[in-house]
Amino acid sequence: MSETSPSAERKPASAKPLLKPRDAATLIIVDSSSSEPRILFGKRRLDQKFMPGKYVFPGGRVDTCDRFATATDDLTSLDTEKLLVGMKGRVSQTRARALALAAIRETFEEAGLLIGEKVGADAALASLTSAGTRAGTWRDFLGHGVQPSLGQMKFFARAITPPGRPRRYDTRFFCIEASAIVHRIDDSDGELVELHWLSLDEARQGFDLPPITRVILEDLADRLSDGRLRQDDRPIPFYHHKNGIFRRDVL
Repeated sequence: MSETSPSAERKPASAKPLLKPRDAATLIIVDSSSSEPRILFGKRRLDQKFMPGKYVFPGGRVDTCDRFATATDDLTSLDTEKLLVGMKGRVSQTRARALALAAIRETFEEAGLLIGEKVGADAALASLTSAGTRAGTWRDFLGHGVQPSLGQMKFFARAITPPGRPRRYDTRFFCIEASAIVHRIDDSDGELVELHWLSLDEARQGFDLPPITRVILEDLADRLSDGRLRQDDRPIPFYHHKNGIFRRDVL
């Protein structure tokens, strides 16, 4: 005969288990070519269930294919190390690398921007692994003669969607200069219906940003103000909820 704990007996029959956050990645692209830096935002379609109509950085969840994609170079060892801190589930450098590659892939899918190095279509497609040949998006990316590059990306922040939401993500935010964009295409998956390069003040005042995006934007403003956007030794802010309290820890 099975036993039921007192706490389980008091649990409402309608209560649902909390969703486990899924790995996701976002890319913050900063254009510093003028006196006032501008950041790329896109507007999510109004018919989407997750944050409809909000202005966000390009990004999305990690796909299996991201573990098999190849790149011309890697993240710094310090960024990789920080990505492994507090990683839920199986901890591996392959998984950390997949996060960065997911940010590049999602930026290609949603904004039509390719981050990497131009190597030619034949050379790029030759880099597909046997597992990667099943990855339609990466095949499309490489078909433009570009192979992804991770060396200029910086791990910037981490945030986990609060419990109780219909979708939950453990999102790692990466940052990169717009000069790393080596190719643009007009086609995208339509998830972002508008793209805007916004100054910090424009983003703060005139656009509907999710709360966490506003928080991350202020972290970005601090980095931009002291010119240390790509510096490795800065702590990584980590936003999450613990015991119902919103916390900002550092990694």
